Amino acid sequence: MSKALILLLIVGCLGNIAIDRTFMHFTHSYSKFYTPDEYTLRRDIFEKTLKRIELHNSNPDKTWTMGINEFSDWTDEEFALKRLGAWQNCSATQGTYQAYNLGWLPNAVDWRSMGVVSPVKNQGNCGSCWTFSTTGAMESHWAISTEEGLPSLSEQQLVDCAGAFNNFGCNGGLPSQAFEYIKSVSGLTTEQEYPYTAKDGVCKNITGRYFAKRGSHNITYLDEYSLQHAIAFKGPVSIAFQVISGFKDYTGGVYSSPLCSNLPSQVNHAVLAVGYGVTSTGEQYYIVKNSWGASWGDNGYFLLQRGTNMCGVADCASFPIIF
Repeated sequence: MSKALILLLIVGCLGNIAIDRTFMHFTHSYSKFYTPDEYTLRRDIFEKTLKRIELHNSNPDKTWTMGINEFSDWTDEEFALKRLGAWQNCSATQGTYQAYNLGWLPNAVDWRSMGVVSPVKNQGNCGSCWTFSTTGAMESHWAISTEEGLPSLSEQQLVDCAGAFNNFGCNGGLPSQAFEYIKSVSGLTTEQEYPYTAKDGVCKNITGRYFAKRGSHNITYLDEYSLQHAIAFKGPVSIAFQVISGFKDYTGGVYSSPLCSNLPSQVNHAVLAVGYGVTSTGEQYYIVKNSWGASWGDNGYFLLQRGTNMCGVADCASFPIIF
């Protein structure tokens, strides 16, 4: 049974005693330690999170669920500062991939079942999601193209070295711009050679093996057919979208929100689409790999509504070309 489910069961009826006990269980489960002054603050934030979760999950019209996780004692502002980058603008990105053949697409695709999706990683308290989306795409396309297995590539190389391509380390960036950097230096090195530190650093001289690519494709703005086509026939695709309040509490189901922006100038989180499908009730979705650790969401993944450009998912999509 998951930590989130246990905690929600404990909270069956919300009262001060129940909340105190649930908060104590939460602090033990996630190894939280506070100063005496901070304890009251975190407990109050946690209570507000619990009530938000209860209200959301009691709404029968919601297609996704919320639950307790390691971020439940953070405010939305703290979360945005630590886990999201600044708004990025991909409106000037030129589309180079458009599927003109409006023919057959498989009903469902999941590249995880092919063994070509690397394990979920954790970006820590650094807005470097764009680097994890980029390495995730590179790792998958390398495995698909070469049949050499999955490498583990260096996010820190991108954090430290890709600034000249309009990326900003722990303050955000875009996979399309990271792919341009990778092409300019003939590849990425491994995580072992250039380990992740979750903070901005000085670009190092790299001597290890490079995993190179020939180029990349940017999927035409708002073209969800081409996005699905690329996922189905090319491999996982780097995407960016806007994260708003509540998403950090996601535990399952098909995420959607009428409040998030779908403008290409307001994306703030990059992730990796590894497939798509349809629920038993006909809800279309993308399968998306996040970079907040495997304990978040559905084992590190979430489902995002497909076909409506939800939160800007079709604004900034791109993928690498290995050969």
